[in-house]
Amino acid sequence: MNLSSDPWIPIVWSHGAAGSVSLADAFLRGRDIRDLAVRPHERIALMRLLLCVAHAALDGPADRDDWATCLDRLPAEAARYLRKWKAAFELFGDGPRFLQVANLVSTKAGDDEGNSVSKLDLALATGNNPTLFDNSGGGDRRFTPQQLALMLLTFQCFSPCGTIGVALWNAIPTIGWTKYPKPAPGQSAHAPCLPSNMLHAFPRAAHLLATSVLNLCPRDEVVQLPGIKGWGKPIWESMPTSPEDQEAVAEATETYLGRLVPLSRAIRLDEDQGLLLANGLDYPSWPEVRESSATVVVRELKGKPERFLVSASIEKSPWRELNAVTVKTVAANSNGGPLALNNLDADTPFDLWVGGVVAAGNNKILDVIEAVYPVPAAMLQSTGQRCYEKGVKFAEDAAWNLGQAVSAYHRELGDSLDRAEVRDRRDKLRAKAAFQFWTQAERSVPLLLAAVGSEHRPADPLAWSQSEWGQAIRHCARDAYELACPRQTARQMQAFVKGLPCLYYTRDNNQPH
Repeated sequence: MNLSSDPWIPIVWSHGAAGSVSLADAFLRGRDIRDLAVRPHERIALMRLLLCVAHAALDGPADRDDWATCLDRLPAEAARYLRKWKAAFELFGDGPRFLQVANLVSTKAGDDEGNSVSKLDLALATGNNPTLFDNSGGGDRRFTPQQLALMLLTFQCFSPCGTIGVALWNAIPTIGWTKYPKPAPGQSAHAPCLPSNMLHAFPRAAHLLATSVLNLCPRDEVVQLPGIKGWGKPIWESMPTSPEDQEAVAEATETYLGRLVPLSRAIRLDEDQGLLLANGLDYPSWPEVRESSATVVVRELKGKPERFLVSASIEKSPWRELNAVTVKTVAANSNGGPLALNNLDADTPFDLWVGGVVAAGNNKILDVIEAVYPVPAAMLQSTGQRCYEKGVKFAEDAAWNLGQAVSAYHRELGDSLDRAEVRDRRDKLRAKAAFQFWTQAERSVPLLLAAVGSEHRPADPLAWSQSEWGQAIRHCARDAYELACPRQTARQMQAFVKGLPCLYYTRDNNQPH
């Protein structure tokens, strides 16, 4: 199978039907493709591949003027480029292989990595992977070449750090194997898309070709990103021959094009669904290097301002960070969202896709998240961002009030949640109410975005409480309070009434609003 010419990328056509296309057809027929039809982490990996091919085919765009004219040129240039490098996109065979290394030999060093290719799907229960939504961990899975191609690409972008199998790559021990030649497991770092559980964001256009172009960043801008040491070449143009191939390794890990499609693991597939897996290349990550799709913010840590990546989170939906994600990055070391925001017209609303992978402290994948928001043009201006931030704060204050109301309810029942010994139970009760509140609030986010885009934006807590967004938030808080605090008995009804006023106090001065 050849990824450049054989269909493997799941898509949705403009007329609504599902399908799949080759890498070349993703560009040649891109105007007829509405969107990718994949999971969040797969979308991020595919977008990086599409952007890498587009950048390499155009050898740019060199600057913003060049970017403005590349939409019509890209399909033919990409097809021409993929024909030239077609051999590098083979999934199997004796020659070059896509994102796989040659002459990889297992050492049998106490690893369990020489097993099924199901290891490449982060959502499946294989080896040390948790079950997640998979109940076939003990079954004999089979995958099509199309599935394997997508799994391989995504795994190279999102493989978490930790203990990993060891191998000899062209007779050289894989990186992280410190006890060679004594058999022992190796160690690996995060693949470049995972550090800090970074939240990725991509502006989205009417069709896939336009979306790809919208996310192309001019060469003179991306080479200024922190930690990026030049434009570089894609990994398939300069494949390292071993971990000690210093020039090729630097090309892959330190340049913009080299990092877009990473070789974070040394992998060799066989056609019998077998897999040889070891550590690949180590990619410097934040704060050494910034990914162009990430968002950087300043937050206080121990009383001092520090720069952080906005993270994907199970507890905090992406819409609560949208005011930070939509800040344009105006300089290499400035805060802001994805670099592609600079391609947007300041007067035109746009769709923004955001998503990422959430890993636990033990580097186990917990979940993936994604969302698409119709963003008003006002969100690209500081005034709109501040307005949105105030709207989010209004909701956060309502969530805080909800927690106080739940505590007041239980206090009236003689069950004070303020005692240290019941802190865990208090947190669980409040979390139940908060989950209901934030779930409902997310459905009303279009009202918040509409408020930001209107001519008469709410300016103070009273105006927010009277707005459609404010009214929706208050209904969400009331519904969550009713769910968390039953009123089936006389005592419960009395406690419910006692806690109810807490929903309508401001957090700052404990006054009703």
